[in-house]
Amino acid sequence: MDGGNVIRWIARALALLAAWVALAPPAAALAGAPLTTCFRRALPDERAAAVLAAPRGFDCTSDQRGAGPGDYWVLAPRLPALPPDALIRSASVWQDAATLHVRYADGAVRSTGFTSATAWQRLKLGAVFELPLPPHPARAVALLWHVRGAPVTRGIVIDPRVATPAQSTRMEVAMAAFYAAFAGLCVALLMSNLALGAALRQRFHPPYCAMVLCLLVYGVSSSGLLGQLAGMDNNLRLRLNTALLSLALSFAIMFARRFFHPRVFAGWVGRAATWSVGAVLVTATLYCTLMPRASHALDAALTVSFAAVAALALPLLWRGWRADTPHARVFMLAWGTPFIFAGLRIGQAAGLVRWNFFIDNSTLLAMALEASCSALVIAWRIKLVVEERDAAREQEMLARLLADSDPLTGLMNRRSFLREAIGRGEPQLLVLIDIDHFKQVNDTLGHDGGDEVLRVFARALLAVVPDDALVARIGGEEFAVLAGAGRDDLPDQILGAVRAARMPFDLTVTASLGSERGTIATEAEWKRLYRRADDALYAAKSAGRDRVRWAAAA
Repeated sequence: MDGGNVIRWIARALALLAAWVALAPPAAALAGAPLTTCFRRALPDERAAAVLAAPRGFDCTSDQRGAGPGDYWVLAPRLPALPPDALIRSASVWQDAATLHVRYADGAVRSTGFTSATAWQRLKLGAVFELPLPPHPARAVALLWHVRGAPVTRGIVIDPRVATPAQSTRMEVAMAAFYAAFAGLCVALLMSNLALGAALRQRFHPPYCAMVLCLLVYGVSSSGLLGQLAGMDNNLRLRLNTALLSLALSFAIMFARRFFHPRVFAGWVGRAATWSVGAVLVTATLYCTLMPRASHALDAALTVSFAAVAALALPLLWRGWRADTPHARVFMLAWGTPFIFAGLRIGQAAGLVRWNFFIDNSTLLAMALEASCSALVIAWRIKLVVEERDAAREQEMLARLLADSDPLTGLMNRRSFLREAIGRGEPQLLVLIDIDHFKQVNDTLGHDGGDEVLRVFARALLAVVPDDALVARIGGEEFAVLAGAGRDDLPDQILGAVRAARMPFDLTVTASLGSERGTIATEAEWKRLYRRADDALYAAKSAGRDRVRWAAAA
């Protein structure tokens, strides 16, 4: 898959994502109708019934984010017609406790609520608090939240809605599908990259796997599932979310630094990345340790540190796009969209973008896109690494083949012949062949003609020996054949093939052969067998050449 195909696949994935966003049901259809609220600070010893009876001093226009930490009353003065089984939903937020007081048409007031420690009992997927209306025969006409110990970094009561059980169920199913898909993606990416990392041992795999693991746990925690399963204090869960997200972001930058060529992070960009990641880790640690003390200062510092890392996207995207390696361009294209989502999320945290459920959950979507697109580029880079490795192995095999073979005849050389021969426990037949009067051949035909005689001689040997036999040129004009001991007729067949071979310029070329059987399990046995076959070869030459001699006869 080349760079153009990868870019096209990423573009198609982003187009499908855009289509899903466009066709997704609006939040009101899934989670009910929004409620208009007003707020004011709660005074000591105030009673909910008195506040509902005379709701004075409520601010219905200002942003809740500017209210400052403390205890608050949040009033929904006008309600649509609510069924008795209506559910009141609001986004999870940092607070010590919240009590919902419901005023009914007959003047009665009923209450329900939770503390930070018991909030998990009211937590739904998507980190949404859901409270049923207390049973009462009259119609509900007003809602009043009493929120205690709120740092108000995001709001007091965020996105309150009234929903039917059917709408709540649809939202729960939709969230379950979303988080299950995210978890499945993380598990698949984690398992595959753990296996690849163990096999390939690339430096970028450990931080990538750590990032995906942090995202997986972050998804379980930020969805509210961890609170439901473990009965975790909700404020502790929010601390955990911050820690996991900061770790995931830090591992993402570490992964990018190890994945790309050093010049992408050279100079001030590398120093800025180090300082910004350090700032994220420090501010996240302070946030998790000190909250809710100095809540606004800590939240602002954390937002600025996250924004600093996101701001690195521009120089990184630019340098990655200009890099010579094509996978760097694809990677930077893949990271562009997640950084847009991250920018929206940071803008919402800074109060520049109005709170929205989908933007609030866009962190998961952004990081899932980043992880999956990174996995695609990792796969492409691994493909390139494998191709480079295969090419290197091919070159190594070729070099080894050249080192183990005689360059003139293509037969095995002495070294490779001995390596393959020594160690055979079964009896073997060794045939040593020496071309007769080869110096005269060279004098007659010249060295080029002599080389051609050697090549023709080698082809004649290969044509007659068994397929499993070893054939080597072990000296200038000396050859060796090693086959199973049962081939007693092999020396005579070789002699006949040499006599029948047509030599250059119809020159008559003969050869003398010495043969012996034996085992060559050790080097000592090889030396003994070779010495006896060489004695037989000497006997053949002494007897007039152009003949075969066996060691026993010699």
